[in-house]
Amino acid sequence: MAPADPSTNPAATVTAPSPVPSALKPIDPAAFQAAVDRAAKTLMMPGAVVLLRTPQGTFRAIVGTTELGTTKPPDTGDHFRIASNTKTMTAALITLLAQDGKLRLSDPVSAYVAGVPNGGNITIAELLKMRSGLYNYTSAPEFAAALDADPGKAWTPQEVLAIAFRHPPNFAPGASYEYNNTNYALLGLVAEKAGGRPLAQQLRDRLFVPLGMKGTSLPDVHDRSLPEAYAHGYMYGGSAYALTDKPYPAEMREAARTGKLQPIDYTHQNPSYATAAGGVISTAEDLSTWIRSLVTGKVLNAASQQRWLHSPQAEDPAAPDGQKYGYGIAHQRFGPNAAMYYHGGELPGFNSFMGHDPDNDVSLVIWTNLTLSPDGRATAIALLPTVLNQVYTGLNLPTAR
Repeated sequence: MAPADPSTNPAATVTAPSPVPSALKPIDPAAFQAAVDRAAKTLMMPGAVVLLRTPQGTFRAIVGTTELGTTKPPDTGDHFRIASNTKTMTAALITLLAQDGKLRLSDPVSAYVAGVPNGGNITIAELLKMRSGLYNYTSAPEFAAALDADPGKAWTPQEVLAIAFRHPPNFAPGASYEYNNTNYALLGLVAEKAGGRPLAQQLRDRLFVPLGMKGTSLPDVHDRSLPEAYAHGYMYGGSAYALTDKPYPAEMREAARTGKLQPIDYTHQNPSYATAAGGVISTAEDLSTWIRSLVTGKVLNAASQQRWLHSPQAEDPAAPDGQKYGYGIAHQRFGPNAAMYYHGGELPGFNSFMGHDPDNDVSLVIWTNLTLSPDGRATAIALLPTVLNQVYTGLNLPTAR
């Protein structure tokens, strides 16, 4: 794809420049768009949106189409399934309920949800930080098979938890870290019990409405639609490739790369299995508002905010300076001048990333409508190094090739 003309491309949108920290490069809109174009072409994604806010202003890189067979370009206001970025919202709600005195993060999950294996020894904080040891229901082969057999099935949290609880725990509570959707399915039920109202209502009233996030919602269990305008979401192969670590076979990779295999449209697979772990629909504009508001203290009070900011704990004890995970949020240093609080999201059809760097006032949202590239890479995460290299001085992260 040719570099964009900044006079006609949305990437040229710039607002209210401020003094730029020395850690940041000057952003050239055309070069920014061209870099994203190159990476997106390599990853073979139908469409992508990158929304970047820095002290220099706002920059948008737009790639491809929202629907295969059309030429409708994506937009930062298009709705898409944000998948596990939902966890930041569920965790914030739980923290607000603790702030209100409706629960304590040291409470056992058994005080709110019955029948959890070892539930008397698993705390709310351990669920938030992915340290419960419970089996991850989305890892179960029978779960992915059920999704593909009936894409419209409406799932309850109790049904997905029943799958998890049929498997033995992976480790003792607090003994290790494992990214795990079971933890957040449980936290959704905890929030409903402690807050006394459905999860969707609490998220709307306490987070989305106060922050003006008009394009963000948690749909009803039977609702497979997305609000207009929206992007279609695609993936090669069955649900297991998105929900587990199952790699694409070599012959599938080659067929996808050469165009002999077309991706499946997963736009209207029922997302109810994800709920508090990944069921929210949003837009790039709203996610940019959300992640900046969350990190800069516009959601929680001062005491809760400090607890939240300091919650990330090294995922690997042998790498204390590596990736960390806390109360529904990850933290990582990408280079000497680049560190973000962030989260990612992946489910059949979509891949996304959102992050905020409070030191340099950088907010970044990336979404794509292809879960995995033909070679098996999570597309938004594979696009991230390209964007970060454009933003920060002193970075030379490996990019999509």
